[in-house]
Amino acid sequence: MMTMEEQIRTPTEHKIGFPSRMENMTLVEKFIDDVCEDYNINEDYYGNILIALTEAVNNAIRHGNKLDPEKNITVTFDSRGNVLLFAVEDEGSGFNFDTLPDPTDPANIEKPHGRGVFLMRNLADEVTFDNNGRRVELHFRLAV
Repeated sequence: MMTMEEQIRTPTEHKIGFPSRMENMTLVEKFIDDVCEDYNINEDYYGNILIALTEAVNNAIRHGNKLDPEKNITVTFDSRGNVLLFAVEDEGSGFNFDTLPDPTDPANIEKPHGRGVFLMRNLADEVTFDNNGRRVELHFRLAV
């Protein structure tokens, strides 16, 4: 099995997988740190990537896989021209991403949850859902 550093730095393999445990968020943070270092991402953009991607993984662990450590999360990274593409996939049953409540609606302001997808959509340049919501892709465009 490849080490975390080998997984990140091997050009053909930018992927990590892990059981649905919250303590595995440190693996995701290390993954993001290494990718951002490799691509010389500035601090502000790094913050956007970190928050959006950790929200996606948090949602996958909590809502997708329901904190079931028997189910796994996969995080992949790819660069396409000036776009950094991160994808998070869980083994849950999916969800309808088009019917999420608006967290900025006054009826939802006081609710402690429900902001993850909103944050992802506001921090990434593009967010797409596939596989019935089990896979989210976050696109970040680099200035050229």
